[in-house]
Amino acid sequence: MKVNCENDGIKKVVEIFKNGGVIVFPTDTVYGIGCDPYNENAVKKIYEIKSRDKIKSLPVLAYSIDIVKQIVMMDKLTEKIVEKYWPGPLTLILKLKDQKLKKSLNLEEKIAIRIPNSECTLKLLKECNLLVGTSANVSGDSSFTDPQKCIENLKNYDAFVDGGTITSKGESTIIEIENEKIHVIREGALKKEDIKI
Repeated sequence: MKVNCENDGIKKVVEIFKNGGVIVFPTDTVYGIGCDPYNENAVKKIYEIKSRDKIKSLPVLAYSIDIVKQIVMMDKLTEKIVEKYWPGPLTLILKLKDQKLKKSLNLEEKIAIRIPNSECTLKLLKECNLLVGTSANVSGDSSFTDPQKCIENLKNYDAFVDGGTITSKGESTIIEIENEKIHVIREGALKKEDIKI
């Protein structure tokens, strides 16, 4: 099923999400693929669609900082960073305290999480709170900003939210903060030198 990013379309997609479906949607960086992060079967399906190695954990998108704080631990420095850069193309690796998520996403101690700066994704997240949010492509292939190319190259998901072509500077930048130092794991749309407190 393909829908546009308006209220009726979002409503249909949220129903699919709640029933364990896998959805493709636009973010502020690239098209993403996601599901309910607490649903183990849906998570498994994403690994299958992407041909992704099970040892590679899946990142999560959240609707608000309050929701993020319910599932991870955040120190003062991290709080300053997220208040400055969220919503936006910055993913943080944080210590997880939600035991259910540890189990469903097969995580150990940490999770990669961000709040995207996309009106469409935030509409979805407003209803879902949390959403697995990894790039909608087969592992090893390039990610997509063009909805048509994404549809042509990806199969077996349950719903596609068409938000048009995404103009972005690439995927999100991934950082981890250790001993009050910022370590860049992957440089993306946000450059290392631009991350300042």
